[in-house]
Amino acid sequence: MEGPAGLATEARKASERVNNALDISVIIVYFVVVMAVGLWAMRASSRGTVGGFFLANRNMLWWPIGASLFASNIGAGHFVGLAGTGAASGIAIGAFEWNALFLLIFLGWIFVPIYIRAGVVTMPEYLKKRFGGQRIQIYLSTLSLLLYIFTKISADIFSGAMFIKMALGLDIYLAIFLLLAVTGVYTVTGGLAAVIYTDTLQTIIMLVGSLLLMGFAFARVGGYQGMVDKYMSAVPTIITYENSTIKESCYAPRQDAFHIFRDPFTGDLPWPGLTIGLSILALWYWCTDQVIVQRCLSAKNLSHAKAGCILCGYLKLLPMFLMVMPGMISRILFPDKVACAVPSECEKHCGTHVGCTNIAYPTLVVELMPNGLRGLMLAVVWASLMSSLTSIFNSASTLFTMDIYTKVRKTATERELMIAGRLFIILLLAISIAWVPIVQTAQSGQLFDYIQSITSYLGPPIAAVFLLAVFYKRVNEPGAFWGLITGLILGLLRMIMEFVYGSGTCMAPSSCPRIICGVHYLYFAMILFSVVTVVILGVSLITKPIPDVNLYRLCWSLRNIKEDRVDLDEGRIREEAEQSTQEDVPETTKGYFKRAYDFFCGLEVQKTHKMTEEEEKALRIRLTDISEKPFWKNIVNINAIILLAVAVFFHAYFA
Repeated sequence: MEGPAGLATEARKASERVNNALDISVIIVYFVVVMAVGLWAMRASSRGTVGGFFLANRNMLWWPIGASLFASNIGAGHFVGLAGTGAASGIAIGAFEWNALFLLIFLGWIFVPIYIRAGVVTMPEYLKKRFGGQRIQIYLSTLSLLLYIFTKISADIFSGAMFIKMALGLDIYLAIFLLLAVTGVYTVTGGLAAVIYTDTLQTIIMLVGSLLLMGFAFARVGGYQGMVDKYMSAVPTIITYENSTIKESCYAPRQDAFHIFRDPFTGDLPWPGLTIGLSILALWYWCTDQVIVQRCLSAKNLSHAKAGCILCGYLKLLPMFLMVMPGMISRILFPDKVACAVPSECEKHCGTHVGCTNIAYPTLVVELMPNGLRGLMLAVVWASLMSSLTSIFNSASTLFTMDIYTKVRKTATERELMIAGRLFIILLLAISIAWVPIVQTAQSGQLFDYIQSITSYLGPPIAAVFLLAVFYKRVNEPGAFWGLITGLILGLLRMIMEFVYGSGTCMAPSSCPRIICGVHYLYFAMILFSVVTVVILGVSLITKPIPDVNLYRLCWSLRNIKEDRVDLDEGRIREEAEQSTQEDVPETTKGYFKRAYDFFCGLEVQKTHKMTEEEEKALRIRLTDISEKPFWKNIVNINAIILLAVAVFFHAYFA
């Protein structure tokens, strides 16, 4: 009974700290401002059409795109996960953020031009055009939705709820309900434009609040050098368990804590995995994931998409200093809590026996920040949670609506598609909440390691297919499909075995067979990527190639061909278009409440004239145009070179 009682005491102490007028006022003001911006964006955007709801009418500028890319990526899971892994093992986890700088350039300069030229809304739609058929499109949509549930949504929900539990003393599921109620309002109703504009506000709030906390944290330990000197001696006072002393490696900081590149055999994040394996995961996330790419596709032109990638890249330099190092400082200041090694002690402090590093950042917020600023930091965490979740909800809704629902309901009206996408978000939430208890105990309680490990098991096959689809036109549908199936089987085998046996702890290692679970997840990503690549190439080379006329503007070597492309499924596309042709529905008089409901949900009918063939052609040319003005093209290219140089410098300095 000691554990739950101790946890309840911690929650009561925390809630007493936040129970003051200043903190509560800041939190209320935050929610009012966010809702005001979200509602304004709802009113200003075109939400009643697929293009308006899912791509913000492709009229976004570079700075909200960059801010939204950053906010979509940095969820509450980053504040909890990066700080927690930093507290447990040092700065190497920050390399996950810096690696993104290289892939963001790859996204803006290689992949986005291909996607725009292809004229697609979703990533599965691109694969359908590239390979033909429907099985790859449906497979990728389903797998992407599963990844959202297993990694992004459930991890962010858990992180945000844990913050609220520590700060306000609420039950974790009540905290989840309150968060999602507010988040869902402008996501379900507002579409991508509302999400991007609120993401921009959330980014500003996140940066201001986390910079303040970083300042307080470094001041408490005597600056950066003070952190370096004190971290290595940050050990808990209780290190005996069942009348025996725990081995030192289970509670003492790692000797390589201040090195990014670590031993390839004994390192917790081995350098080959951190360079090659991580780049494979980053390729999947930054260049093929719907959440990220959808923001770039909403840009008014290619230069704005590239500039948004660059802005996001500069912002991605900050998490090392805003999250990882404050997590290490939290271990210095509160070693008995954050660095606990004895299961009973951990249970008392954070409610789980596998470790309490996940509470490193929330503990700093509750213990260090003065009244008012503590409320601001809670708003920061809510900002990160809401910005990440809203982005995922919108993109998941896009995937389901455009790639799955339209296959089931080929004659669905645009209004029906809008309603189906919104209702799907609710189902997604229910499944994700049910997964939260698994997240809490996975990977020895280190949330960020859990997220990356699941990605390593399921993401590399997708990365391999997209990379080969763009750069090697000889790859065909059978090769891509069987490569994906092979990768899925191998990845699921590793993931299921790890959940069956458990990831274990330092004191109680997992009994999972070494041949399966003994390979580091980053090394596994490299192996899986290689196997899938071989399968894709092998099957493609022994089966019929795709004619060039079907690949115009879908792969790199044919990206500038101006001739009309013949779609691989042209006959089926024409047949579906004929089936979906519907007669005009006569307008009926609606009551006041019905009109208010339609306006709030963005379902009001928007009268549009039927475009002529010339108008449709002009629109298609505009939406697939990747031309850039020479001046802005040079500006973004120069900034890309500077960003890459900065990325190399940071890696070298902390190597």
